[in-house]
Amino acid sequence: MKTGVIKTLNIPLRTLILGICIASSSVVAQTLSLPHNLIAFDSPEGEELLVESKSRQDYWPLSMQFITQRNQAYCGVASIVMVLNALSIPAPESPEFSPFRVFTQENFFNNEKTRQVLAPEVVSRQGMTLEQLGQFLASYSAKVKVYHASDTSLTEFRRLTKENLKQPGNFVLVNYLRRTIGQERGGHISPLAAYNEESDRFLILDVSRYKYPPVWVKAEELWQAMATVDSVSGKTRGFVFVSRE
Repeated sequence: MKTGVIKTLNIPLRTLILGICIASSSVVAQTLSLPHNLIAFDSPEGEELLVESKSRQDYWPLSMQFITQRNQAYCGVASIVMVLNALSIPAPESPEFSPFRVFTQENFFNNEKTRQVLAPEVVSRQGMTLEQLGQFLASYSAKVKVYHASDTSLTEFRRLTKENLKQPGNFVLVNYLRRTIGQERGGHISPLAAYNEESDRFLILDVSRYKYPPVWVKAEELWQAMATVDSVSGKTRGFVFVSRE
């Protein structure tokens, strides 16, 4: 009986924490309907999946930094900003928050090394590839490991990512094709926040919060979405591990 009471209390607590993070955004979302294969995080089932997850170390720091991409091609920039802030990597000046420093989507390209990877106006038009995602992170001296889906397997992805999500101080960004998991349009980038072993689902903190909520997706479906070919790079999409040097 006592266990049941504690479990019931845990769910609203986690929902409240996510609600605070979502409320901090200026975006008021009326998101698209989800296909039946995805589970919305803010549903009772979605909340329960987090409560029962043993691989959720990344959820807490990422939820504190959860932001909405500023335009429809800035999913990579928004995801990078979340991770760099969660890692407490030294940020460039941000006039609107002076004298404090924090990564924003506006000051991200203030670093010359960052602009050398790809110009902000190009990213605003076409986004970024998986390799460019890794290069952008490395331009701020983060430790980065890039995995193209064609060079790994579903089993390896699940094993490596599950272990990563159990550890503090490192994060996972995924680059996948939305259509493959039943969502609208093309390639997308967002961080993973948790893995639920029993359901074999990963939690995507989708940075296009005006369009879709955070969702739980089957590992195999996410893997298939990463195994698609990016028309710009000619290579498969995939995932990136990032931590401090």
